[in-house]
Amino acid sequence: MRSSDPGNKAVTAQDEIPSGIPSAAAVLPRAVRRALDFMQASLERDIGIAELAQAAGLSARALQRQFRAFLGKSPHEALRDIRFDSARRQLLTGKPGTRVMDVAAACGFAHFGRFSIEYRQRYNETPSQTLKRQATFSNAVASQLQMFSGSADRPGVTIGPIETAAGHEEAARGIADEIATALARIGISTTARTGSTRYHLAGAIRGFGAQARLIFRLIDRESGHHLWAHRIEGDWDRAAAFDEQLATRLAAALRPSLRAAEIDRALQKRDADLTAQDLALRAMPGVLSLGEAGNARAIELLNEAMTRDPGEPLPFALAAWAYAQRVVYYFGSDPSRDRAQSAAYARTALDLRADPRVLAVAGTALSLLDEESADRVIAKALATDGSSAFAWGRSGWIDVYRGNDDAAIERFMIALELAPNDMLAFNNMYGIGVAHFNAGRFREAAQWQARALAERPSLAWMHRTLCPAFMFAGGRDEASASVRRLREGYPELTLAKVTDGLPPLPQASRERVVEALHDVGLPP
Repeated sequence: MRSSDPGNKAVTAQDEIPSGIPSAAAVLPRAVRRALDFMQASLERDIGIAELAQAAGLSARALQRQFRAFLGKSPHEALRDIRFDSARRQLLTGKPGTRVMDVAAACGFAHFGRFSIEYRQRYNETPSQTLKRQATFSNAVASQLQMFSGSADRPGVTIGPIETAAGHEEAARGIADEIATALARIGISTTARTGSTRYHLAGAIRGFGAQARLIFRLIDRESGHHLWAHRIEGDWDRAAAFDEQLATRLAAALRPSLRAAEIDRALQKRDADLTAQDLALRAMPGVLSLGEAGNARAIELLNEAMTRDPGEPLPFALAAWAYAQRVVYYFGSDPSRDRAQSAAYARTALDLRADPRVLAVAGTALSLLDEESADRVIAKALATDGSSAFAWGRSGWIDVYRGNDDAAIERFMIALELAPNDMLAFNNMYGIGVAHFNAGRFREAAQWQARALAERPSLAWMHRTLCPAFMFAGGRDEASASVRRLREGYPELTLAKVTDGLPPLPQASRERVVEALHDVGLPP
């Protein structure tokens, strides 16, 4: 299984195997598998080891040994993990009216207070925060404008009949229809006619009732490669169980792999056959890298694309973002010129055919330039495409710039949940860290920014806020090491240049950044 996007894993462990089972244990003894299936079907009940052993067909001692050998945990620990995973899934997909207490009880937690405490320890947030974020996402999906953005230069996908047991065909057809609608919103045309598109989305419902799971695979029909796989657990025996917001989440999960496949296709074309869209696709990894070398190469390709077809909006939007990066990441020598160029390209892109992708990219450039129109442009992108993790993440950054820190974290988390393996997932982690920095939660700020940096260690510009987070958290040694990495990446960097290139953070945060960098020795 392959993917041309190094930041995107085609299949995750979560996609392949049930909750509570580590990825190394995809193949399990039949008795352990029977015990796990019994747990999944009986979450709300108080299950003892004797009952589990009977379901597995082993003695209690033998079952304990096999769980330790193959899962590294006791049956009781595995059951608790499965219960928490189930509770989190239900909260992340909760419908209006869902109550945390009801979810906890349905998953077998009799003591609500203890459930809430351990949930927070596991997931770094309370159950009510998870449910509130889901409500924000659900409301956005429900209020999406009824607009579809099909385009001849966007990929098409054949949605084959979803395999299911006899008697459940109506549910399968309903799921396929919801997916087709969600993909149409993001500009991907769909058909049921086999062989008419390059990409084929195959689906199947396996199991019944609470143990049912939906499995999807995206296949490149021309090469035969499997590009992506995904699994959703739940009761899919009823068409109503798979609603618009779940289809939207599926579309979001599929996007990175489809984008990577289209970039790969453009890279394999002969130069003489390249369209402006192909050149923009070739430039996209450089823009998404947020690195200096990628930025420079992307601008070359985008200049060629804009010259080749001045009526194609995507190259202009990407160029706007690339030039804004030159300002905030210190890639250029003339920030004023780069700002003006970025703003001009963004306006051109928006004056052309502005689909949700163009809106999100151009809005990103405008937000980095502190343009008032950025909020409106990103809001429009989300209003037409609630599955865009990129637009959710950018709306989080706009909240960061305004000092709406908790709202920003909520939006970054939505983006991470929609596309956890996307190339820009690290930037949402970084955004969460900066939001905590704004709020004065410096330890959390340092932890999240360090996590983002671990994903992209070559991006030295992250140290300009990581170093101050360490400093204000009391970690002077870590702050000193961080500023050394910053100066290695930017040997000529000064406090004045840092200030000029900072994105539009709240004034108090800007002052903290300058104070901390001054204290660790960055020259004025």
